Amino acid sequence: MAARPKGLIDTGAILALLNQADPWHRRCAESYGTLQFPLATSAAILAELFHLLGRAGKLDAAWTLLLTGGITVLPIGDGDLPDLQTLMDRYHDRPMDFADATLVHLARREQLDTVFTIDHDDFETYRIDGRRRFHIVPAR
Repeated sequence: MAARPKGLIDTGAILALLNQADPWHRRCAESYGTLQFPLATSAAILAELFHLLGRAGKLDAAWTLLLTGGITVLPIGDGDLPDLQTLMDRYHDRPMDFADATLVHLARREQLDTVFTIDHDDFETYRIDGRRRFHIVPAR
């Protein structure tokens, strides 16, 4: 049986971990060592990640990170789609993209409130179940 996820991980944090030139690299690398594992993500986040990395030629580093077991991919199925649509409608003014919607949905479904992200503006706005704030790592 897989370990229960302790938090969520977003595309930008993974990109920052993999790229030493990224302005967020140092803070993300330091914070990554303080997190409890595994962190959960969705296939939508990985699609963004590999799309962005394909141009940068860092695919091997991403696979190495993902295969350590510190990140687990949680399923999003047909039954989750109405909730994702509701979230994207609620945050249409951001606008919330599909990948972010999957993380906010997983936070509610899996009872998680920590998100490893550099996307502070959005995740400071999003609410779990419309009420609870995210604990964002690393801090601004």
